[in-house]
Amino acid sequence: MTITDAPAERRPARPRIVRTVLIWLLALPAAAWFVMRAFGLETSVLIMLVAFTPYVAAWSSIPFLLALVTRRWAAAALSGLVAFGLAVCVVPRAVPDRDTGPADGVTLTVMSMNMLFGGASATELVKLIEDNDVDVLAVQEYNERSRAALKTAGLEALLPYNQLAPEWGASGSGIYSRHPMSEQASRRGAGGMQQAHATLQVPGIGPVYVESVHPLAPAHPSMLDGWAVDLRDQVAADPHGMPRILLGDFNATLDHKLVRDLIATGYRDAAATTGKGLIGTWGPYDSDPIPPVTIDHVLVDERIGVDGYEVHGVTKSDHRAIIAGLTLPAAS
Repeated sequence: MTITDAPAERRPARPRIVRTVLIWLLALPAAAWFVMRAFGLETSVLIMLVAFTPYVAAWSSIPFLLALVTRRWAAAALSGLVAFGLAVCVVPRAVPDRDTGPADGVTLTVMSMNMLFGGASATELVKLIEDNDVDVLAVQEYNERSRAALKTAGLEALLPYNQLAPEWGASGSGIYSRHPMSEQASRRGAGGMQQAHATLQVPGIGPVYVESVHPLAPAHPSMLDGWAVDLRDQVAADPHGMPRILLGDFNATLDHKLVRDLIATGYRDAAATTGKGLIGTWGPYDSDPIPPVTIDHVLVDERIGVDGYEVHGVTKSDHRAIIAGLTLPAAS
């Protein structure tokens, strides 16, 4: 037998099997995550994890590329569909909407800040209000300490009207306004958190409802029911009633079904509308090893236009201040 007649050496099967198994081990978790996100199946610890969906969406391209390179076509097909599906869920909030709402009317600039047990820098906060000509400020984790600090920093000279419910701990809430208020109150959610709310009387427009939102955080299994009830109890949009603005620390992202359900009643998210919906508003600003997630929001009635959106760091808070420029329809 000549050399050319020798049987070709076969490649060992074990390394090929190992590579195939590894690729599937990478592909299947991403597929399961997509199913959870697409159908709103988050429960228990998944409620906390779903906030990191944008990171999983970015990572999902890795098993897809590996499957293509190694010619594992079934895994490539699945991974490609998953990567595309997660991109559909996430990418739109990083692209400005064509429809940002009405451009004609009365402008109103709103701001929200989680004070982190009242410790956020009042001086920095007041400077942001001055620099951005803020008309309405909503605060969470607001207590007597932060109330006194904000007063000393000169906040009440800028925003003289308020509805305040300070409490020690994380449950306090408040709203400050440049414009007069009526129907002022604060309500306590099922999770124990206060939410100050009021009707603004803005010259040139009709009454506008504003609420400082702060559901219970889903930080422990014992807190999940309170978190879910609090989100379900947020005020829905009413196309036949006064325009509504909900702003604050929602302790949830646009990947949580309960937030999407709330928006579907007739709101638009200011960050996503302006293509800035992936800017993190919480973490890791106090050195926690947690990637930033977007849990602070400004939700506005679809009759309200969104002109701009910004995120600013504030010393001694693990949240960032969010500011949205709005256009409200003029009174008829």
